[in-house]
Amino acid sequence: MSALGPIDIPFESWDAIDNNAFFSPNAAIVPELEEYMDALRKSGDSVGAKISVVAENVPPGWGEPLYDKLDADLAHALMGLNAVKGVEIGDGMEAARQKGTEHRDEITPDGFLSNHAGGVLGGISSGQAVVAHIAIKPTSSMRLPGRSIDLNGQPIEVVTHGRHDPCVGIRATPIAEALMAIVLMDHALRHRAQCGDVASATPVVPGQAG
Repeated sequence: MSALGPIDIPFESWDAIDNNAFFSPNAAIVPELEEYMDALRKSGDSVGAKISVVAENVPPGWGEPLYDKLDADLAHALMGLNAVKGVEIGDGMEAARQKGTEHRDEITPDGFLSNHAGGVLGGISSGQAVVAHIAIKPTSSMRLPGRSIDLNGQPIEVVTHGRHDPCVGIRATPIAEALMAIVLMDHALRHRAQCGDVASATPVVPGQAG
């Protein structure tokens, strides 16, 4: 999890993710997340979340340049997850604010100098870490009343009783990881079927240097 509602979660360590209920990569911020969620639960409201998924050691060459682009298949799978309203690969929407000299992932013999593209160039994996982000909407199922209409089009008030998670994004984290893994496995098998033992003379460039 990289954001819970208005709280951004700075990345600290992969090791922290499995040691807290928020799948937070930053152990120090967990008490703040717990306090925020406890207050939100008591208020009866809900909130969205941002999940960032990273796959390391993905070989270069997976994907296609047009119909079955790796990033397009990832976006299709991740958008299919319940409550997802946005998918980004790499810098995603932030790329709209960047200049070409800033966004391009320059390459040196020692490796790439950045990974703004999220490990996918032209629909094909570059050998860098594949990075995707998803935005989870706040659930509308809550005990706070909301306006709607009935079968006859008349105004009514909707109140949802029972137990409802104030943030479904928390439980979505391992599902997003699984979806990325499935897409990558599909492309690994497709690449093996299409290319077999074909070897490229181009050297494999290491991932982001430094």
